[in-house]
Amino acid sequence: MGWIFLILAGVFEVVGVTGLNLITRKKSVSSYLIFVVGLACSFTFLSLSMQSLPMGTAYAIWTGIGTVGSGLVGILFYGESKSILRIIFMAMVLSAAIGLKLIS
Repeated sequence: MGWIFLILAGVFEVVGVTGLNLITRKKSVSSYLIFVVGLACSFTFLSLSMQSLPMGTAYAIWTGIGTVGSGLVGILFYGESKSILRIIFMAMVLSAAIGLKLIS
């Protein structure tokens, strides 16, 4: 169950960061709500995952999901750079997260 909580924490981390991006573009109640709810859910699920997973592994996977997910949202929805180096480095983060899963 810890891994499911960790994946949910990562997904909500992306939601929270997307909310932060929306706040920088247009300050509105809905933008702040997306930000606060996303991060609150993210931290809640992260803490639940850490009841059964090692802290270092949980934190590394959580930040990896947040980093790659936020990067993909930026590329797909906000016109951010699609450079090959950016994609290679995001793939490296993803492969490190998979490696941590395999050894945990």
